[in-house]
Amino acid sequence: MAQQLRAIKRRIGSVKSTQKITRAMELIASSRIIRAQQRVNEARPYADGMRRLMASVAGRAGRIDHPLLRPRDEVSAVGTIVVTADRGLAGAYNSNVLRRAERDMQSHGKDNKLFLLGKKGVTYFRFRGYEFEDSWIGRSDQPRIEDAREVAKAVADAFSEGEVDQVRLAYTRFESALTQRPTITQILPLPREELEEMREQQEDEGPQPQYEFEPGPEEILEYLLPRYVEGLIYQGMLEAAASEHAARRRAMKAATDNADDLIESLTRNYNQARQAEITTEIMEVVGGAEALTSAAN
Repeated sequence: MAQQLRAIKRRIGSVKSTQKITRAMELIASSRIIRAQQRVNEARPYADGMRRLMASVAGRAGRIDHPLLRPRDEVSAVGTIVVTADRGLAGAYNSNVLRRAERDMQSHGKDNKLFLLGKKGVTYFRFRGYEFEDSWIGRSDQPRIEDAREVAKAVADAFSEGEVDQVRLAYTRFESALTQRPTITQILPLPREELEEMREQQEDEGPQPQYEFEPGPEEILEYLLPRYVEGLIYQGMLEAAASEHAARRRAMKAATDNADDLIESLTRNYNQARQAEITTEIMEVVGGAEALTSAAN
């Protein structure tokens, strides 16, 4: 009985120690998600403004012929950028986007070229025998525009050189602190239809600002297209970072709450075992006293 009590007591102490860690991680994630969400909200108007400017320039440029806009007659190789975290303990955050990306890769049946952002993605695909073109680790927590520029250059070069015929971005879109959605979007070639739709939408909204382009819309477009690709990747990285912190906060809160329940259950078991031990000791004392009384008589 004494050994059982010591085992329960050790287990309670172990769970309390783990709970301190999960509570600390929950607090850290809570503080980081505020800044991450702020960065997402700040970046979205920029991305929207860039899309509008792209549509306006494309409308003035006439016939557009740029390597990043040029669709291939036949798509034989698809490059996929997969954005994951460098760390775990974030619930199903990593597994959801990884499974979504893998399903997409298997569905189109093309040759796949992987560009991986985040250690979890590297580990996942390496374990399953996939080869990847490039990887970036240590960038998921606080993405920088320089990181997005590096990734954008790698995929744009692969596309321009004909190594891939299409580039897709798999990331987790941040919708709220409670909802994050694995998403896949095409970034290369930039769909002309999308630019046309944006331009038509602007026309439907009424009079638009009239820009003066110097030296000319074609030259401006030549500069804007790489920046536009960088912006798409950077936006995806920011959304993924905010989603990671939100998922980790939920996971750590659930772990902390589960630890409370487990401690309560173990404490109840400990008290019951202790009560049984005391009852046994009392019965032994009473039985011994009765035996002594009987012997004396």
